[in-house]
Amino acid sequence: MIGIDVGGANLKVVDRNGVHIHYCPLWEKAPITSLLEQHITGMDEMAAVVMSGELADCFENKLQGISFIVDAVRRAFPKARFYGMDGVFHTTAVPQLAAANWLASADILREKYPRSVLLDIGSTTADIIPLGRFHELLGMTDLARLRKGYLLYTGMLRTNIATILQSVNLDGVQTPVSTEYFATSADAYLVLREIAPEQYTCDTPDHKEKTRDASLRRLARVVCADLDEIGETGALSIAQQFRQQQHTLICDAVRNCADSCHAEDVIVAGIGAPIFARELGGYDLTTELGPAADALPAFAVREIAIRDREFSR
Repeated sequence: MIGIDVGGANLKVVDRNGVHIHYCPLWEKAPITSLLEQHITGMDEMAAVVMSGELADCFENKLQGISFIVDAVRRAFPKARFYGMDGVFHTTAVPQLAAANWLASADILREKYPRSVLLDIGSTTADIIPLGRFHELLGMTDLARLRKGYLLYTGMLRTNIATILQSVNLDGVQTPVSTEYFATSADAYLVLREIAPEQYTCDTPDHKEKTRDASLRRLARVVCADLDEIGETGALSIAQQFRQQQHTLICDAVRNCADSCHAEDVIVAGIGAPIFARELGGYDLTTELGPAADALPAFAVREIAIRDREFSR
């Protein structure tokens, strides 16, 4: 049995051998099938699947994206079953499959952590999930989650700096930023030494190196400057101000959710788990799950299929 999470940018697989994360941008017609074929260990291999990649703008609508993903997965795993927003598994492309990955995480954690809010902070988004309200979450679309404050489209790697910062303070001067795609959150966290170069798994905006110096250059361009104009100190200041505003946005949303749901604590998963667990005084699921905490929906859907004996029916 393997668990698969097909996102717009990453393909995550959890199997008996561990966790495997492939950078797989769907808008570039990524080879989902061939990547998954690497994980086939037998003719009767079973796969439990969740997705969020149907939202990629290479598709005209979500159902087209769902159909593409279902077909690609089933070419590798013909018996695959897909977890939906109704909390059950499906064998065909149906609208309920859209963005059900976060619900799978809630489903597998809700009994152990019924009084907790889950923050899953990944490369692209922050999912904020009140685990004690699982039945109220069934059928909740991404649009509804955005409106509710349960989904923030900002993450540790792929967020354009200019979506968080409108201006920065450089040497006491408030300076507007360019809205060009010059630098990402990965650049900020890399220069602040909160991620390692090997964790910078997405493409860079300029398709150049994933090094501290290259990230500093990209950050300088956010204010239409070269690095020698503002120096390392200026580029680091941009990174620090981005970090502060992003963290304020996410932590405030988590605390608001916890207050409104009368949650007692916060648990954190995803690539940003160690950082945000410290800031929120929460529990880092990496302690319990190891690397699977960075691929929580893939881990969760596998566990749900085993728990519910999905493939024994």
